[in-house]
Amino acid sequence: MKLGYARVSTKDQTLDLQLDALKKAGCSKIYTETAGGAQAHRPALAQLMDAVRAGDVLVIWKLDRLGRSLKNLIDIVNQLLERKVGLKSLGDPIDTTTSHGRLTFNLFASLAEFERDVIRERTYAGLAAARARGRKGGRPKGLAPDAEQTACAAETLYREGKLSSQQIADRLRISKTTLYVYLRHRGVTISAYKQQPASKT
Repeated sequence: MKLGYARVSTKDQTLDLQLDALKKAGCSKIYTETAGGAQAHRPALAQLMDAVRAGDVLVIWKLDRLGRSLKNLIDIVNQLLERKVGLKSLGDPIDTTTSHGRLTFNLFASLAEFERDVIRERTYAGLAAARARGRKGGRPKGLAPDAEQTACAAETLYREGKLSSQQIADRLRISKTTLYVYLRHRGVTISAYKQQPASKT
């Protein structure tokens, strides 16, 4: 059985686009709720996780509708896999009901773990350098741990040079000011002017 999950962050947003896609995908029941991505308590998702059974498939519109963070998303998918429940994201190349989809997710999870290890290594190196200069270590100001993953994505998109700063900020759902903070945190040199990509005719 296919079960759908749709979420919007505020009451001003509409679920229509997600619901239409989930119905078209053949979901027999769709759980919906309004909750910000950072909120830990999501009753509809909790009900869905209680309802799914082995052989079911959880269908979502996009991965960001399901997880509060990359770590949270991986935790949820691992719970589903342990219970032999598949996950299919209509807007991403993730479908754990297929061998290729499981491989894609495993690569996704491995990259996330690699990024966490790199961040941890850089943190330790920075603390060691600070101690060598006689300063006390601590968490860098202005960037929460969960934001590190967004900062990594921002760096990747910026270095590709295919999107303007505003388009990157819109895609990551952050302000341009925050984007620049993340890029500087990653050691990226910010261009004085970043042209908009040429429009296709």
